[in-house]
Amino acid sequence: MSVPSLSAAASAAAQPYSSSISSCRLLSIEQESRLCFRLRARIAYSTLRVMLAGSRLRLCLVVILSALFWGSLYGLFVEAFTFLNVLHAEVISLMFNAFFSSLMIMLVFSTGILIYGGMYCTPEARMFMTLPIRSEAIFSHKFQEALWFSSWGFILLGSPMLVAYGVVRESPWTYFCLLLPFMVSFVVIPATVGSILCMAMVAWLPRLRIHAISIGLAATCIGGLWLAWSTLSSVRPDSMSVVWFEQTFTRLAITEQKLFPSWWLSCGLIESARVGKTPSDSFASLLESLKFLSVLVANGLLLQLLAGWLARHAYRLGFSQLAGEVPTRRQRPIGWFDQMLMNAGPTASRPLRLLIVKDLRLFRRDISQWSQFVIFFGLLGLYFFNVRSFNFNNTYASLIGFLNLAVVGLILSTFTTRFVFPMISLEGRRFWILGLLPVHRDSIVWSKFLFSFLGGIFPCCGLVLLSDVMLGINTRGILIHELCCVMLCMGLSGIAVGLGARMPDLRESSPSKIAAGFGGTLSLVVSSLFIMVVVIVAALPTHLFLATHAFGQAASESAGFFLWADSSLGVAASMGIVIIVSLIATCVPLAVGLRSFRRLEP
Repeated sequence: MSVPSLSAAASAAAQPYSSSISSCRLLSIEQESRLCFRLRARIAYSTLRVMLAGSRLRLCLVVILSALFWGSLYGLFVEAFTFLNVLHAEVISLMFNAFFSSLMIMLVFSTGILIYGGMYCTPEARMFMTLPIRSEAIFSHKFQEALWFSSWGFILLGSPMLVAYGVVRESPWTYFCLLLPFMVSFVVIPATVGSILCMAMVAWLPRLRIHAISIGLAATCIGGLWLAWSTLSSVRPDSMSVVWFEQTFTRLAITEQKLFPSWWLSCGLIESARVGKTPSDSFASLLESLKFLSVLVANGLLLQLLAGWLARHAYRLGFSQLAGEVPTRRQRPIGWFDQMLMNAGPTASRPLRLLIVKDLRLFRRDISQWSQFVIFFGLLGLYFFNVRSFNFNNTYASLIGFLNLAVVGLILSTFTTRFVFPMISLEGRRFWILGLLPVHRDSIVWSKFLFSFLGGIFPCCGLVLLSDVMLGINTRGILIHELCCVMLCMGLSGIAVGLGARMPDLRESSPSKIAAGFGGTLSLVVSSLFIMVVVIVAALPTHLFLATHAFGQAASESAGFFLWADSSLGVAASMGIVIIVSLIATCVPLAVGLRSFRRLEP
């Protein structure tokens, strides 16, 4: 065969291959976005189907409790706006600006943290890096997820307030139709800003990320404390009066900046809720509100374009730098706190302390845990600090003190269910290592309990003490609240650790999925019931006595019982019941969990 015939045969054989290569083209950015949207829809459908099939109890509890929470907030806001209706000209605008500006800052931090975890630290992100997909599509896919998780709380808190405002103001139907577009267009702006800061920090500050985050959080906390101190520093005898409200909201004028998206949102909502004297005035207000909505939408779209451009140039750079960071081989010295904890006790209990130190180090390294812990308890402390701006009588001070105790317990129960309950299950893949150690299995369970109890008792007792001091509660009331707080920390830790050891899921690596199962739902429900019992039993003697002063001594038959309830014997009886219930809530789940964990075969 001649050479030309060979070349012709080779070209003929290669023609189908070249045609298949030319027909295999990359997807456009629109096609990639639609593909990611289909992936998100399929994941949401599968999640909902699994919840309906195996987690109906949790789904029903979430829906019912969310509806009750929404309805309670709606009733409170209706009463508040009815009281503030006479001051509508200035007070409502300032209140909206203060509320939305604080939420704007929170959304920036929360979305930045979620984007960091979703785009750089998950197996899904590593899988996306191996696929022929653009960085903009990856960012859009993870941004939708982060936007939902960071803004659903804002929707749950803001919607009853805005609906109540419209009902009190007797706003037109167009106001209620514009609520959702206003809220969605607003949350996109701070969420996108947080995403941009996160990607820029990972790409161009590889060695200064922790320092930059720490400085940003510290500056935000200092600014919030300074604003609260300057706003509510003076305690006036005419608190809760019209003059007091005017002076207080005047100090909040710092949040009324025309370049803030919170100002655009506040003005747009107020204009859309305005009822004109004539149809032309109402139409003019509607047009004005649509202008503010268009400003929010335009800025949100502009920031999305900027974030997409930044993702195209910085995402893969930041991901490769983060994945290529090699930890130093030198042995780092143990921190002074860890060293003190390891040496604080006899030699026989040293393995237990080492397990506690191990859990403490894992907690410090997981930014999703300690950041949420700091944000929630920091905001709660800021609220307790500002309680002193109001002058309460003894009845309201006692009621608010026990309500604050219940709020601290409920927040701690969410953390024990979300982070403490899955701790035993997360040892599943490393369980064989623990089995080789000269450590009894009971020590593993007790280390989780002590870690949760000691980690929760200091911030919770400190917040309750701050609340009582600001409310002006007497020494006996402070001691009662502190004892109840200690019992709550002990009982909630025992419930989470005991049920986690009784119903572990050693094959699941996601703590959120473990907490979302039947065991996590049962732990949350039992914890909530335990908090209700403790707070009600502890508050009953004090409020029975306060009822005698509220209704007088007309009911002579019941007055003796009320006076006995507030006596030392009545308080001692209630505290005895609280201690007994707390010991039962602690010991019974731990005993059941220890017995099951001893027989566990991974």
